[in-house]
Amino acid sequence: MSGASVLYDAPGPKTKARNRVYTVVGSVAVVALIAFILQRLYAKGQFEPEVWNIFNNAGVRTNIRDGVLTTLGVFAVAAVLSLAFGVLLAVARLSDHKPVRLLATGFIELFRAIPLLITIYVLWVILLANRDALGLSGNDPQFWALVVGLTVYNGSVQAEVLRAGINSVPKGQREAAYALGMRKTQVMVTVLIPQAVRAMLPTIISQLVVTLKDTSLGYIITFEELLFTARQMSTNIIVNGSDTYVPVIIVTGTIYVAMCLALSGLATWIERRGRRTKTGIGVAEAGEPVTATDALDGPGAPTGASAR
Repeated sequence: MSGASVLYDAPGPKTKARNRVYTVVGSVAVVALIAFILQRLYAKGQFEPEVWNIFNNAGVRTNIRDGVLTTLGVFAVAAVLSLAFGVLLAVARLSDHKPVRLLATGFIELFRAIPLLITIYVLWVILLANRDALGLSGNDPQFWALVVGLTVYNGSVQAEVLRAGINSVPKGQREAAYALGMRKTQVMVTVLIPQAVRAMLPTIISQLVVTLKDTSLGYIITFEELLFTARQMSTNIIVNGSDTYVPVIIVTGTIYVAMCLALSGLATWIERRGRRTKTGIGVAEAGEPVTATDALDGPGAPTGASAR
């Protein structure tokens, strides 16, 4: 076959020439726009040394550190809860009991459809109104509104990811488990979920990256995470008669990118490590008994179904 795509015809000489012109014109326009923005920032004094010297101040560095730690703290709690909640929702949606299945399906579809910001804001209002009854104080309403909002939304997404992973496990795996006398709970916990997690691990960690980025929504409910801290500093620190939005935004954005890249790098490392794991069916010695795990491992088992 030729190199033509099945989606569109291969471009001819005139189209290629026209595309090159569009590429050059577009690139020049983008470079010109960036140059204009940088020139305006320079004219406003945003690149003066004293403006960037604010990061040598111990108080500024402390505020940034506290913002990062608060963001990571919210992310850690929300990540653990969303994963646990996602497993429960996935199992409930695959339940043989229709009411349980319908309830889980409705919950997942509802909170996947509602914008996360609205969920967080509504939870914040509810927690503020019942602060005394719940024994909350200080920033507790903001913290739990953000954590619970991230948990229900990302838990719903993780549930769908896990459900897809469970359904991707060959039917022979569960049939063999039932043939060995396992109950449904045992099949789900020991056979299906481990394989689903391994198969969907890159997607799961990618959603955790989304969870980390969504912690910045705490800014709306005045929770003192990294973005809120950056906003406060850029407003309160005045240098040469102007604010310090640009340097603070650049530094804060760089920190967010670094944290997300670190989490994405973890996903890549885990995936590569999983590929290198020795898998397959071992040859039993004469007279060696075949275990239940050996019976479950068949030619149709996905990679990593039984690691030895």
